[in-house]
Amino acid sequence: MLKLAWRSLLYRRLSVGLGVLSVALSILMLIGVERLREATHDGFENTVSGADLIVGARTGSVELLLYSVFRIGNATNNIGWDSYLALSRDPAVAWSIPLSLGDSHRGYPVLATSAAYFTRYQYGNHLPLHFSSGVPFAHAHDAVLGATVAHRLGYHLGDHIVLTHGSGEGAVYQHSDQPFTVTGILAPTGTPVDNTVHISLEGMTAIHMGWSNGSPSLLATTGILAQTDESAIPPPETITAFLVGLKSKAATFRYQRKVNQYSDEPLMAILPGVALSELWNLMHVAEEALRVISVFVIVIGLLGVLTALVTGLNERRREMAILRAIGLCAHSLFALMIGEALALVLAGIVCGMALLYGLQAGFQTTLQQTYGLSLPLAPPGAGEWLLLLATLVAGALIGVLPAWRAYRQSLHDGLEPH
Repeated sequence: MLKLAWRSLLYRRLSVGLGVLSVALSILMLIGVERLREATHDGFENTVSGADLIVGARTGSVELLLYSVFRIGNATNNIGWDSYLALSRDPAVAWSIPLSLGDSHRGYPVLATSAAYFTRYQYGNHLPLHFSSGVPFAHAHDAVLGATVAHRLGYHLGDHIVLTHGSGEGAVYQHSDQPFTVTGILAPTGTPVDNTVHISLEGMTAIHMGWSNGSPSLLATTGILAQTDESAIPPPETITAFLVGLKSKAATFRYQRKVNQYSDEPLMAILPGVALSELWNLMHVAEEALRVISVFVIVIGLLGVLTALVTGLNERRREMAILRAIGLCAHSLFALMIGEALALVLAGIVCGMALLYGLQAGFQTTLQQTYGLSLPLAPPGAGEWLLLLATLVAGALIGVLPAWRAYRQSLHDGLEPH
């Protein structure tokens, strides 16, 4: 009987193949969307792991997190340099990293910071930054590139780059009077660090002091930049935000309260983990919508299998007659049809997972470098196994209809199974 059923599937290989393909594509989307969702969560959560607090101008906590860490959006206001110094010198502070944003280079954001960025900044499971080549900036006009920037723009150590004032489509004025020299290239991290051009705070001051709509800066025209002693460059007047590492976790809320109640200017301090939770809450509706779409895709795939089984019943009356002639009972007929449905769905699941792993292997590097998404070739997790099992159970259920129709046809033909 199994041999006959196998030959029947081969005879109907076109419709059967289309049914398997529909399930495979449905599985590809269902599990693929789930893995992309998890990779996005992991990517956001792994962006910064060593900082206890992020301090910026008073705004929404999600907005502060997005523009200071993920380079998304723009700050509504800046922090005065004096305020940064006063807050960073608090006895509870172990270290701080100033962040100054606003300029860009060929669409990539420029971050001005201090040398502490390369020793204190951590991502993932408290992983430090590493250089694939070169060293951190040592002079005002040195630049350190993220891995993606260097790879996509083809930069190497010693190359000269020109920064653009502002970001986005409105960034048209270039600081061409003061090019920067690439002194270091960071190893890939899978975070926004890869898409960032890093310069010193002195470099940011140098290109903007006295600069106006493309004219050379005051420091360039006065010849100060030609001096070997760059201490003549003053500190910046403002910065965008700064990261804080505290000596004790117990001091977190006390320091946060101090920042939030700071009298010299309106500031706020946020916990990165809490802000991320708020971000996920905002994205919850979109995630649920993706899940619903994926479920509908699975339903459509299973309907393709059902269509392949039902439309072939009229062509299989001779086959059913032979099976009845050899003593096939009603229960066996049901088992045969449900077994075929299960076989088609199982074949679709296997093909869909194979296609998913093939696409992951082929586009893993591209996703990492372009979107910062890490999709390791890992076996299915517990949640994915549940989705696959649910799909398989649904496949068994859809086999009930063609089994019932086959049984009814046998009654109509006057040859009811025994």
